[in-house]
Amino acid sequence: MKDDTRLVTAGRDPFAHYGAVNVPVYRASTILHETVAEMDAANAARSRGEQVTVYGRSGTPTIFSFANAIAEIEGGYRTYCFPSGMAAIAAAITACVKTGDHILVADCAYGPTRLFCDGALKRFGIETTYFDPAGRIDALLRPNTRAVFLEAPGSHTFEIQDVPAIAEAAHRAGAKVLMDNTWATPLFFKALAHGVDISIQSATKYIVGHADAMLGTATATKEVWSQLHDSAYQFGQCASPDDIYLAQRGLRTLGARLKQHQASALIVADWLRGRPEIAQVLYPALPGAPGHDIWKRDFLGASGLFAVEFAPSTDTAVNAFLDQLELFGLGASWGGFESLALPGKVKHARTASPWTFKGPLVRFHIGLEAVDDLISDLKEGFTAFNAAK
Repeated sequence: MKDDTRLVTAGRDPFAHYGAVNVPVYRASTILHETVAEMDAANAARSRGEQVTVYGRSGTPTIFSFANAIAEIEGGYRTYCFPSGMAAIAAAITACVKTGDHILVADCAYGPTRLFCDGALKRFGIETTYFDPAGRIDALLRPNTRAVFLEAPGSHTFEIQDVPAIAEAAHRAGAKVLMDNTWATPLFFKALAHGVDISIQSATKYIVGHADAMLGTATATKEVWSQLHDSAYQFGQCASPDDIYLAQRGLRTLGARLKQHQASALIVADWLRGRPEIAQVLYPALPGAPGHDIWKRDFLGASGLFAVEFAPSTDTAVNAFLDQLELFGLGASWGGFESLALPGKVKHARTASPWTFKGPLVRFHIGLEAVDDLISDLKEGFTAFNAAK
């Protein structure tokens, strides 16, 4: 089946739920068993990582249905659900490392990922080395390197890593490859097929799609599933069935929404590239943009998130631009139906790769509004920008 069909059918079994098209919300903590033998068998199956309802935290039909749908679309063995994307990142990393180990992390990784590595992992006695996302990792691998963490493209500066090449080098050294694949989703980048061992989604973004629920997923190959499952379960990770239900509903329209996000983002990005106030547009799907060649080789599409580098200017002018916008909300996160804009103040979080930008960055998420209206709004922003220079 094609992905668009999988999005509609995956994880569904209506006649197991009285014909309900969507799996109902099962709110449960205590799960009853008819006999001790049945309870013991269920607990043993759960400990093997199987999908058995033994306690609310171990999963319910609502959670298993969504997890199975994500695993099918990712092309993975099993999926674990988390209360946020960051929770999924932390659990996936800790599943692969122990005290005394070393990990490599792309220098463009999401800020809270770096905070976790520099905070919790350091306290656990695990060393992190950041690497240039445009470079290779061969010389950085050590005998105790157990994981390589990728984010392609980076969610502020949009560097594209050569995932197959990095995965090959990591596996040769005995390290697992983890990837934050939220930007492309499993529709536009098949992470596991390109050598990734655990593909991570902040389902808060495009999968939920409506800016109203927090959720994370991690999908593993069969080889690493037990590590991921056991680590997540031991840390007490579980997701709300109500948030799972919202994500399940969002999943069914993911294909249609992403196509529109991509189409609109390409138009807006190309228009921005022609503005004299803009030095460059950081959108890998745009011909001539940084990383376009690798994106074209490995990716099946692009989402609605990109950044621009302004020509050298003052913070006052950029703030005037942002404050003037009406259709672009000023806020963190992305992936919902609404357009957003956010200053890209991440220079302080780069340690392994040179900061080549001379002007300020602004990140845009292009939502589902009419493109002409978005461009008109941006024109008003540029008028305010130029008046404040």
